[in-house]
Amino acid sequence: MNRFDFTPYRRNTVGFDRLFELLENTGRAAQNENYPPFNIERTGENDYKVTVAVAGFKPEEIDITAQQNLLVVTGSKQADSNDNRDFLHMGIASRNFERRFQLADHIHVTDADLADGLLTITLVREVPEALKPRKIAIGGQTAPQVIEHDSEDKKKGSKAA
Repeated sequence: MNRFDFTPYRRNTVGFDRLFELLENTGRAAQNENYPPFNIERTGENDYKVTVAVAGFKPEEIDITAQQNLLVVTGSKQADSNDNRDFLHMGIASRNFERRFQLADHIHVTDADLADGLLTITLVREVPEALKPRKIAIGGQTAPQVIEHDSEDKKKGSKAA
């Protein structure tokens, strides 16, 4: 088992306890979790997509819960009334599962879709205006201006006006 020791970093940092605990817990949990398989992709500067392979699950058997900094996808397969089937090979797993994804601050779920056995969850990072960098005028009485880093945000802002 590979375990990274964060003790030297803990001695020299203040306020990063949550980050170190997150890294340690994720390392422990990742060793035993391999079902169902999933992809995480970045589709834009602030846009992400999580795709989970949920073959054989119906939409009503899947529960998606978004909490602060946590996304939980749960699958509860209902017992079939055809329990007397005689499988020669059963390669499609139909067991219950719970998959947890730690989310960074200000990441929100915007959409979820199930098609072709793939559950796709769309996420977006929405940083509040109060936390964005601002230009402060020296000696002026003008209101501070928010600094825009993304040209797409500027285009969206001009279209909305």
